[in-house]
Amino acid sequence: MPGAIAGDIIGSVHEGQGTKHRNFPLFTPHSTFTDDTVLCVAVAEVLLHGGDFVDAYHDYFHRYPDAGFGGGFMRWAASRDRRPYYSWGNGSAMRVPPVGFAAQTLEEALSLAKRSAEVTLDYPEGIRGAQAVAAVIFLARQGAD
Repeated sequence: MPGAIAGDIIGSVHEGQGTKHRNFPLFTPHSTFTDDTVLCVAVAEVLLHGGDFVDAYHDYFHRYPDAGFGGGFMRWAASRDRRPYYSWGNGSAMRVPPVGFAAQTLEEALSLAKRSAEVTLDYPEGIRGAQAVAAVIFLARQGAD
């Protein structure tokens, strides 16, 4: 999770900028956390303390409404709707790293990743993207290459 958050902060000033080189400062005065970090922390909270992913995503959105959330997510979270809004984005993969750290088995990682993803989206590729990231983190923890 620290790597995901550091990557989010480092990348925050490059998102949408088309940076094509590797010669840039890692942190600038404009570097900041984004919605990806906010929701990563929300996932970690559910895993550590229990609760519901929908409630956690709504609560963290309301705590950090200016973190750069997409329009669909903002409307969904602001309304506190409990149904998925069928996002086609990659947010589920961006917020799932804590699952890879917390899971005790690969099956648990896949199941938790699905649960964390399906509350905002309901298309197979988005769920599989979250599962792929969680699986890679889980397997890396086990020493896989």
